[in-house]
Amino acid sequence: MPELTRDEVRHLADLARIDLSDAELDHLAPQLNVILEAVASIQGVAGDDVPATSHPIPMTNVFREDVVTPGLTAEQALAMAPAAEEQRFSVPRILGEE
Repeated sequence: MPELTRDEVRHLADLARIDLSDAELDHLAPQLNVILEAVASIQGVAGDDVPATSHPIPMTNVFREDVVTPGLTAEQALAMAPAAEEQRFSVPRILGEE
């Protein structure tokens, strides 16, 4: 695998809008190469028979049954409202007032 050059790291930093000094470029280039080598070694291990996963442990989501239960009628819900209009809660207008 070809190694990233200092100029390539500078180009990547420019694309990410990160201002790096010359010392930071010298420090980061070898570190990025180590990261790329690690990714390449993992890609080499995973064959076509290994399915892609987002989590190493099989997980299932637990859902409760969707059961309909009785609720309030519109009249019951609005019974204690300070103001109601056309079977809706009435609230003070806050937008459009200058």
